[in-house]
Amino acid sequence: MKRVSRRRSSVWDCFEQEGKIVRCMKCDATLKYCGGATTTMMSHMSRHHASTAPLDEDEKPVICRVQSLEEESTANSEIMQVAIMSPNINIMNANPTERDCGVKRRPKRSSVWDIFVRVDDEVHCTMCDTKLKYRSSTTNMMYHIKNNHQGTESPPRGINKGPSSSSSSSSSMPNDGVSVAAHTEVTELISRMIEKDMLPISLLRGDGFRELLAYTVHTYKMPSAEDIIRLIEGHFQEKAEELLVQLGKVEKVALTADFWTALPFQRYVTVSCSFITEDWQGRSVVLQTHKLSPDSHTSTDSVTERLFNTVETWGIDGKVTACVHNDTQGILSAHECPPVTWDYATCFATILQLAVSVGLSEDLVRIIVAAGKLVKHFNHNLQACEALEQKQVHMCLPKHKLIQSSKARWDTICDMFERLLEQRWPIKAVLSDRTITNRQEAQMLEIEDDCWQIIENFTPVLATLKWATTVISAETEVSISNIYPITFSLIQTHLVPKENDVEQVSEFKLKVQKLLQNHMEVDSNGLASKPALIASMLDPRHKHLSFLTPTGRLSAKVKLHELVAKLDVKTPTVGLKDEHQEILVTPDISQEAAMPSQLRSDTKNTMMLLLGDNYSSSYATDSEAQVDYYLRDIAPSLDINPLDWWKVNGPRFPKLATLARHYLCVPGVSLPSLLSESGQTFAKMRTRLAPEHVDMMIFVNRNA
Repeated sequence: MKRVSRRRSSVWDCFEQEGKIVRCMKCDATLKYCGGATTTMMSHMSRHHASTAPLDEDEKPVICRVQSLEEESTANSEIMQVAIMSPNINIMNANPTERDCGVKRRPKRSSVWDIFVRVDDEVHCTMCDTKLKYRSSTTNMMYHIKNNHQGTESPPRGINKGPSSSSSSSSSMPNDGVSVAAHTEVTELISRMIEKDMLPISLLRGDGFRELLAYTVHTYKMPSAEDIIRLIEGHFQEKAEELLVQLGKVEKVALTADFWTALPFQRYVTVSCSFITEDWQGRSVVLQTHKLSPDSHTSTDSVTERLFNTVETWGIDGKVTACVHNDTQGILSAHECPPVTWDYATCFATILQLAVSVGLSEDLVRIIVAAGKLVKHFNHNLQACEALEQKQVHMCLPKHKLIQSSKARWDTICDMFERLLEQRWPIKAVLSDRTITNRQEAQMLEIEDDCWQIIENFTPVLATLKWATTVISAETEVSISNIYPITFSLIQTHLVPKENDVEQVSEFKLKVQKLLQNHMEVDSNGLASKPALIASMLDPRHKHLSFLTPTGRLSAKVKLHELVAKLDVKTPTVGLKDEHQEILVTPDISQEAAMPSQLRSDTKNTMMLLLGDNYSSSYATDSEAQVDYYLRDIAPSLDINPLDWWKVNGPRFPKLATLARHYLCVPGVSLPSLLSESGQTFAKMRTRLAPEHVDMMIFVNRNA
């Protein structure tokens, strides 16, 4: 920067410069001097030598703007720099309008008004006739210019189109020193941050957040809450349009209804959608979030009506295969709901949670409470925690902290018990040390030996149920087809009481076993029509249905034949027909070799005359033949992804592949929203969001 020549300040009559310091000629005081500023010297004179050398009142330092010139390549750009000057300094070659620096000037109007015209509560773009709402902020207009009119022939005021400018610097420079592009980018990042982290809009009014932005982005003008909401609405519209196009290409989808609570009096249901794309990739998206009435007994009709509205809004009417929900109050039940075009299925993780809650007896609950008190003591008592670490080192055990169980998640009970069993003897050593734990406290915290035996016997059962929940809850893999194989395995193997089981554990197994049998309807005549069992047959890993009885397997096979026969399949490829023909009509070579060649030819021609040329090919493309081929095919290992298998083998079984898209997209559990009880809960500062804003925030967050 080259400053314009100016007159030397009169304060130098009392000071002399010595390198980076200045010395007062009157009192020999030394002051730091850097950057050409004389403020400290003026302040020194006014404090200590006001009587001997008074300064004029109008010589107080003021802030004014000085024109600065860039070196060579940026000689044409105008950058305003803040300098500290005295009002009586003359600026050579300065613009006449900038000579009077003592007068406070009104800032220039934003450059976006060169393109936009205000009409009442709207602004109209003069280049593309776009209409935007206007609420005293120009953020929307800046964002519109950046995305639609960057580099146009008629740029707004401040855009440099000279030979030294480039495409990356062709953005307007507002009077506040921040370019339109930079200002828009920061505002966009703020809106993205609120979407990704589910932050409240009131964050914009926080003093700490404003100080952070003022430090990182100088002279940035904080947008209003309406501006951020408008940006989020724009993101919502963009994602909604993209999702509508994708859903229009999908044949079948599955719904999930996740009921959750923000506060005791605020209940919501988040409706999600799962489908399989053309390249056999599973995808789940959130469609809408509806606020329910505060009444705990929400009517079935009202919830079903919301589901119907969601289906119609997103254009998937007639495409829904099933709806998975985590309703524990019986709101969505196949027997109570009015006739719908899809099946209802309860979230398997919800059923397991209910089974564990019912199976816990008073003795088991008492042990869980006692274990929780013991863990809390070691986690909150610093002396006991340090002593436990020392005992772990002496006993050559891992230095693990104890895990506290949570009331909302039963699987944490298993984690707590496993860690207690691992650290049992260090815990006993600390409790028996009277220098660390007194006798009265040790008696309250000590777990008796018979309770330790119950914990040791009970933990493997909980671990098995936890593994089942983990497998079913996997979002990256097909889960619906694993439900009945796991259910029958639990009922027939893992939940069968053993001889060495204690009484409390045997009772727990029987209760959980009975509840799973009732809720999963394993003995029902309509089991073959359940979406989960149909998905098991369409999963090549479970297609043999070895967990069912022969009668059950026959019923499931008949059901699969019925579903495949209903499909209106397009003609398969010719190459696949030939492949199936060769498999079916290849004769026995040993028998043909014993026959004369002439006789073989006559017999072949006679059979073709009697049965027709397309006898084998028609069977190869028949629905029954495809099912038979599929069931006789070798089952893959359990660690493969069924979607990957269908991606390779789909052309061999076109009708079954179509059916697999319809049923394997159904999730085994309801997809929890970020605000559900199984995920994050609403903070108090978020509870003032309107229902439509809750819907919008969850949509843009989950569909990012």
